[in-house]
Amino acid sequence: MNFGILIPISLFVCITYSIKVCVDAMVRRHMVNAGGSEELVNSLLRDEELRRRHSSLRWGIVLLSVALGFGLIQWFGWQDVTPGMVAVLAGATGLGNLASFAISRKLG
Repeated sequence: MNFGILIPISLFVCITYSIKVCVDAMVRRHMVNAGGSEELVNSLLRDEELRRRHSSLRWGIVLLSVALGFGLIQWFGWQDVTPGMVAVLAGATGLGNLASFAISRKLG
C-alpha cells in the first residue's frame, strides 16, 4: 500500500472533520448566548442527538448490507468486475438504505 497517498488523504479528512465539529460547537454556543428560549435550545439539541443516532443506525445497516453483497460475490465466485457484481453491490446498498429508512420511521 502506498502510504504517500494515504497519509495526505487521511490528514485532509481529519482536518475537515475537526472544522465541522468546531463550527457546530460555535453555532450551539451562539444559540445559547443569543438568548433563545430554553425550549428551543433543548429541542434543537434533542433533534441533533436523534439525528446522530439515526445516522449511526443507517451506516450500520448499509455497511452490513454491503458486506452481505461482498459475501454473495465471493459465494458466486466472481473474480472480474462484471455488471452483475456492480448490480449486487448497488442492490445491497439500496436495500440497506431502504431498511434503515423503514426502521428510522418506526423509531421516530
